[in-house]
Amino acid sequence: MRSPTNPLILSSGRSEAKGRVSKDTQKPIIVLVRPQLGQNIGKAARAMLNFGLTEMRLVKPRDGWPNPDAGPAASGADVVLERARVFETVHDAVADCSTVYATTVRRRDLIMPVLTPEHMADAMAGAEQRTAILFGAERSGLETDEVALANAIVTVPINPEFASLNLAQAVILLAYEWSKRANLAVPPAKELEPPAPHDELEGLIGQLDAELVAKGYFHPPSRTRATRNTIRTIFTKTGWSSREIKAVRGIIRALTNARSNK
Repeated sequence: MRSPTNPLILSSGRSEAKGRVSKDTQKPIIVLVRPQLGQNIGKAARAMLNFGLTEMRLVKPRDGWPNPDAGPAASGADVVLERARVFETVHDAVADCSTVYATTVRRRDLIMPVLTPEHMADAMAGAEQRTAILFGAERSGLETDEVALANAIVTVPINPEFASLNLAQAVILLAYEWSKRANLAVPPAKELEPPAPHDELEGLIGQLDAELVAKGYFHPPSRTRATRNTIRTIFTKTGWSSREIKAVRGIIRALTNARSNK
């Protein structure tokens, strides 16, 4: 990781977090509470940046911050690590956020909304104020008092017999759901080739049929009609383009010419 361009910020109250305005204010803040390993912080940063999120806040990271193990694990997501801010409590970390989501299993001792990642992302899409997503420590998760600071719980539907998401996996699942409602870059669409004229397709089927007859493919004779209909269906239902038909006909010619030249 490159050397941070900004000094480490350790927050101890609401006043340091309030009033910050930037072009990224509609993006959710990822808050890692008591993360244990620098590698996991780096992997979470990588997951964030893949989906356009750059603001990470850390609450009492076990091994301090900066952490030399985070950079290599981030695989180039240095901007997230360089901007990461450290807080003493979850309360301080979310002081400037109007809506907070806690990622955890359903808490029986708390009566609060429980959302899927999709529903959380839908709510975020219409929010004008700052939002944050809390992720607990790798082993213990969020404490009940920390979850109580949130407006809602977010739970990922997973196999109840193997509920074992790591920190980066949890971050990437929720970041992806948010990104589906954001204007992120996507591969440019390529127009499909128009379907070939019917006579070109008939030419291909006729060529193939002639070669199959020459090889005695249609056996027994009583099944010839049904087999030909099956072959025709294979070719007609795919919407072949003229280029594709020419390629397949070239393949047939190459195979038959190679056989006749032996």
